[in-house]
Amino acid sequence: MKKTIMNITKLTLIAFSLAIFSSCTFEEVIDPNGPSLDGVQEEASKGQLNELVVGIEATKRNGLGIETTASGTMARELYLFDADPRNTGDLLGKNGIGLDNNSFYSVAQWNGNYRCVKNASILINAANNTSAVTAAEANAYTGYAKTMMAYELIQVLKSYGMARIDIEDPDNLGPILDFGPAMDAIRGMLDDALDDLNGAGGEFPFSLSEGFSGFDTPSTFAQYNRAIAAMAAVYDGDGSGSLNLFSNSYFDIAGDLNTGPKHIFGLGSGDQANPVFRPASTEDNPNNGDQIIVHPSFIDDAEDGDLRVENKTAERPDPSTQDGLTSNFESTLYESNVSPIDLLRNEELILLFAEANIIAGNLGVAQNALDVIRISAGLEAKDYGGNPTSEQLVDELLMQRRYSLWAENHRMFDLRRYGRSNTLPIDRPGDQIFNVLPIPLSESN
Repeated sequence: MKKTIMNITKLTLIAFSLAIFSSCTFEEVIDPNGPSLDGVQEEASKGQLNELVVGIEATKRNGLGIETTASGTMARELYLFDADPRNTGDLLGKNGIGLDNNSFYSVAQWNGNYRCVKNASILINAANNTSAVTAAEANAYTGYAKTMMAYELIQVLKSYGMARIDIEDPDNLGPILDFGPAMDAIRGMLDDALDDLNGAGGEFPFSLSEGFSGFDTPSTFAQYNRAIAAMAAVYDGDGSGSLNLFSNSYFDIAGDLNTGPKHIFGLGSGDQANPVFRPASTEDNPNNGDQIIVHPSFIDDAEDGDLRVENKTAERPDPSTQDGLTSNFESTLYESNVSPIDLLRNEELILLFAEANIIAGNLGVAQNALDVIRISAGLEAKDYGGNPTSEQLVDELLMQRRYSLWAENHRMFDLRRYGRSNTLPIDRPGDQIFNVLPIPLSESN
């Protein structure tokens, strides 16, 4: 029996913060302080279903900070300077040390992702086993849940290279699948979710947070579903297949780069603040306690005039040094501790569209898409001295993804899937390069 999933099945996890999702309330709950699983699996009320919707969106944020800083450290995007030596030791392979499969960096993200996945699974079962909603309403709940579940499972694959898809029965969990079979299952899940959303009517029977403003009806949420499906297809190496999906998403080659759903945060009781925000350092407040420090290579490798460097980083009053590591720059990626974090914005979709076209051999289209990103960052269109090769465009793609998606849990995965992890710098003699987190010990028992 796997401890992680067993913990997730206890519906005490539904006692989440409602501070930012106050439109949803429990109705007829067996125990409002710790509602039981039996209370929603058979004949759940609409209020209970809506509470599960709240829980999915709320728990989607769990583990996000460690997901970002762990993969960012391993990919030499950043350093996390704090009181825990594992952030500058284990994750960089200091003195030949290996990654620990029972440490916070291997467990926290997995648990966070699967808490959300289990909430989604509970909602699917509950919506299909109640007479409190119409068939169209049941489709709305299940289409939403499957889409959110698929996104979380993709994050697991990016960080761990494998994922457990079948978590239905906690006493008989499905196997942990390798990347290919897991991604195939996720793509099927997204298509099933789209079918549900298409049969859900014109409005959702539940409310979503402002993070999903513009994507809060079955038809507009389906655009988010198709955006994830396009992403999954690209990650699966299916360039041609993905191209058919972009047109039904919110992808817009000439549109606002920031369009797309977002995680939102708050400071109310039980809510969560943005876990990747750090206050800026000043001469009077050097912020030496807990800092996200920019890896020097991100500054050194940037093209002159790249606005993304200016917008995402700032030079510190003094260099910051810890454990033999030094940098002059710190993160300014988020303005405050309640700044939203993108789930999948149009800027990323344009980069995925470019990648899909490289895979499909449409090199001119890919070049144009990458130039859109370059120009938006204050750079000129790339001059290849003629028609670019696919190899040149892959180089450019990875460069633009590096700077557009810095510290958003992409670079470790990008370098791994393109076989380029060995191009990362070694910061200290004896350090190692890791490009995948170990599956937690509790999942292998």
